[in-house]
Amino acid sequence: MTRDSDPPYTPYVVALDVGGTGIKAALIGADHTPLLRERRPTGRQDGPEAVVEGVLTLAAELRKAGVERYGAGPAAAGIAVPGLVDEARGTAVWSANLGWRDVPLRALLADRLGGTVPVAVGHDVRAGGLAEGRIGAGAGVDRFLFTALGTGIAGAIGIDGRVEPGAHGGAGEIGHITVRPDGPECGCGRRGCLETLASAAAVGRAWAAASGDPAATAAGAAAAVEAGDARAAAVWRDAVDALAEGLLTAVTLLDPRTVIVGGGLAEAGATLLDPLRAALAAKATFQRLPTIVPAALGDAAGCLGAGLLAWDLLSAEVSSP
Repeated sequence: MTRDSDPPYTPYVVALDVGGTGIKAALIGADHTPLLRERRPTGRQDGPEAVVEGVLTLAAELRKAGVERYGAGPAAAGIAVPGLVDEARGTAVWSANLGWRDVPLRALLADRLGGTVPVAVGHDVRAGGLAEGRIGAGAGVDRFLFTALGTGIAGAIGIDGRVEPGAHGGAGEIGHITVRPDGPECGCGRRGCLETLASAAAVGRAWAAASGDPAATAAGAAAAVEAGDARAAAVWRDAVDALAEGLLTAVTLLDPRTVIVGGGLAEAGATLLDPLRAALAAKATFQRLPTIVPAALGDAAGCLGAGLLAWDLLSAEVSSP
């Protein structure tokens, strides 16, 4: 029996989105609204074990805050991480950015949260795509492709409200479609991958070379395009053409109804999307072109997606016989 002084109970989950530089975390209610938000540096300079401990400590702090506010611990937890993820085992298989290899996140996080809390582990971009597809720019769309244009390029394939992980957890890696066979060498070992030409990092590098400013960025390139700089326009045109080439391959294979464009480069808005739509239309032959829209949730998408994974876990437990 609760006392009048006890806090009202509100069901919630713990959600964490672990990035290369920062961790975004929240308590998220059943209506998918964040009840409490927190951000911390990832601290990867201290090594992979320190990053794991930082994640677990933050999760425990969120649990404590939830108990104080709502009178009970979380119903579940979800965590989204970069790299290769084995969602079935709840393991971060490999992450170059974090230095992780075979980290049993599900077991570690469940233990830190009290030992009985169900935990969902997912890929950061797929989690972001899940959030955009359900409660963001793709809400109500049956087939979508979410692509994040950041340091690299990754994607998420949305089908009827869920995101397809693939047989080995690698579905949606649009950034490693070869669009220029004689192009720059990619970290994956091949040449001319989409992310070497059209990611925010690639555009920043190209603009630095064209402008002579080693500190130049993709955002600076977009601003220069808008100001009418011919050098920036050439850099931008090359990147957009490569992006349209990669998207055409994805459209041919997946036939999405909507393409949702997010990540740092997408912050350029119409400066990116208008020429991208035109370039894709010019390249298409028989393909039915999808609607191309900007992402709606910004950098909160991964954390919100981790929350959705946690609530999905609870829904699956309720529906299972």
